[in-house]
Amino acid sequence: LTAVPPSALGHSYGSSTEQCTVPVARRVDCHPQPGATQENCEARGCTWCATDIPNAPSCFFSEDSGYGYSLVTLDKRSTVSLFGNDISPIVMDVEFQTKDRLRFKVSILGEDAIIRPTPHQPTIDANYDVEFSPDSSRFQVKRKSTGTVPLVDMFFSNQYLQITTAVPSTSVYGFGEQEHVSFKHNMDFVTYGMFSRDQAPTPLANLYGVHPFYMCVEDDSNAHGVLLLNSNAQDVSLSPNPSLTFRTIGGILDFYVFLGPTPENVIQQYTEAIGRPHMPAYWSLGFHLSRWGYPSLDVVKETVERMHQYDIPFDVQHFDIDYMDRRLDFTYDKTNYAGLPEYIKELKTEGMHSVIILDPFISKDEEPGTYRPYDLGQEMGVWINNSDGVTPAIGKSLPPGYSVFPDYTNPRTVEWWTQLCLEFKDVLDYDGIWIDMNEPSNDLTGQLPGCAANDINNPPYIPSITGRSLSQKTLCPDSKTYLGEHYNTHSLFGCVVQQATGKRAFVLSRSTFVGSGKHAAHWLGDNNSKWKDMHYSIIGMLEFNLFGIPFVGADICGFNSNTTYELCLRWTQLGSFYPFSRNHNAEGNAAQDPAVFGAQFAKIARSALRIRYSLLPYLYTLFFESHVHGNTVVRSLMHEFTSDQQTHGIDTAFLWGPAFMVAPVLQEASTII
Repeated sequence: LTAVPPSALGHSYGSSTEQCTVPVARRVDCHPQPGATQENCEARGCTWCATDIPNAPSCFFSEDSGYGYSLVTLDKRSTVSLFGNDISPIVMDVEFQTKDRLRFKVSILGEDAIIRPTPHQPTIDANYDVEFSPDSSRFQVKRKSTGTVPLVDMFFSNQYLQITTAVPSTSVYGFGEQEHVSFKHNMDFVTYGMFSRDQAPTPLANLYGVHPFYMCVEDDSNAHGVLLLNSNAQDVSLSPNPSLTFRTIGGILDFYVFLGPTPENVIQQYTEAIGRPHMPAYWSLGFHLSRWGYPSLDVVKETVERMHQYDIPFDVQHFDIDYMDRRLDFTYDKTNYAGLPEYIKELKTEGMHSVIILDPFISKDEEPGTYRPYDLGQEMGVWINNSDGVTPAIGKSLPPGYSVFPDYTNPRTVEWWTQLCLEFKDVLDYDGIWIDMNEPSNDLTGQLPGCAANDINNPPYIPSITGRSLSQKTLCPDSKTYLGEHYNTHSLFGCVVQQATGKRAFVLSRSTFVGSGKHAAHWLGDNNSKWKDMHYSIIGMLEFNLFGIPFVGADICGFNSNTTYELCLRWTQLGSFYPFSRNHNAEGNAAQDPAVFGAQFAKIARSALRIRYSLLPYLYTLFFESHVHGNTVVRSLMHEFTSDQQTHGIDTAFLWGPAFMVAPVLQEASTII
């Protein structure tokens, strides 16, 4: 292993002292929740040594803590206990799945996970070995040719699982969904929470989806990837040793290791395990236009017409919740959007396509017999229920009154959803579906009348997520779904909605999970009209290509706040080369379509988009390679020039495949890159 030089991180971590035998750079946090004191630290059997280094733990594990391997079980070998109810023994199962993919699963005797193993063929010619240390304290996944990927120190108690892995370099990428300020992670004691949440992009906050996957480029330019396949609330801490500590509050520790050796090989192996990305419709690679805040169909028509007047390439018009009758799914406003069915047909005759938004909550307060989605759902029993497993969970969101939430893990709900989508397509002949708010989002903290005081709703440890709450802006964890408690299935919700929507020509989803790329595209959420957000969109786009969701983009010109002429122009140039290219903004903000700024803006936007359109055959080929072989569509320069260390931190430019580089202007009042 190669430790991080202290000077590289801007801190002097120094040597061990008599009182503190573990150097700061090697410390693994033993009190990950706020409020650590020497008293409660030592009560856990951990070591206390105060430090003034930002975010570094003062309470940490001794280096002989955890579980040791013994035959097929792991037996607890330490007096350390984080939250009580420690479990011993536990079982480890190691599978040599392919020559470049290993799976190891650590679980409680008799326990199993919601997510089942990926089918695989046995192999005898693996490019790795699994070795255990003589004292049974550690095991390694060793690359036969050169390096190692060691994994050490596990802690299991009821509702708390932890494992620490050393990594062979600081070139670590992935983990999501968050708004990261750099593609290559800062390893200086940073913690990322993962739990699906309706949360506008904010650094360090857990956002809409969950992707517990990382890739590491080793010092010899070999790369490997690791997936923790777990849907419970979790977090990961990055330390300068360098090491990673995974913590989750349920399920099992189900790890997949991908040996590469190139970054592109890692993603090919990853998508082989989780499912290859879907093949998008060719038309969906064109430019999309949208906004929340078209007050009427007439305004939509005016916007489309001025785009045509300036001859700006444009293939897809989106309809946000404005088109609905009182924001009710599967309806349209027959006053402000009178004539919408006919207009969608008119767009089709002009070679254009339409995408409508649908949200995963259904109003329960309409007059009986007047709102088919609710009446049919009641009849079929498709809702997420309270902890009693019988009474529908009631929350509040966009529709008037209160809402119920479809349980998309239930096969009956898939039938219900499919039937309503088909019926509504007879009304509005849409070409694609845009699924929003599918974390699932709820304006209440839990459902009515509130969450019970129990260990499911208030577990001993809550990961580093916004609000340190499992019910804030969503449902109570003890709500019941077809697959079990919402505690275990929450972060799967967005993914199963996509699956329920089926093989449509185009499905766009805000919430995602491991494997979502098989079904859907993704946009990066409710960003801001700021220069930094434009830069961060490149990082998000690169990360989702690592996650196997290559059809991705950000809201061009920004969603929240009014944009400026210069920012929107530069963002339009950049956004012309997002895989998913869409201009979209929020209600109450000024229009920002490329035609609204006048002739000069339109000329520059037209030029950038025409370059995109001229390259669509190449982009479509990249998506084919992604669909068949699991390649990235957009990749960082590090992907192609891995041996050049200077490329490892570049996130201001990107590549389409191996052959076309985009280097946008990302600074205000700048004319150079």
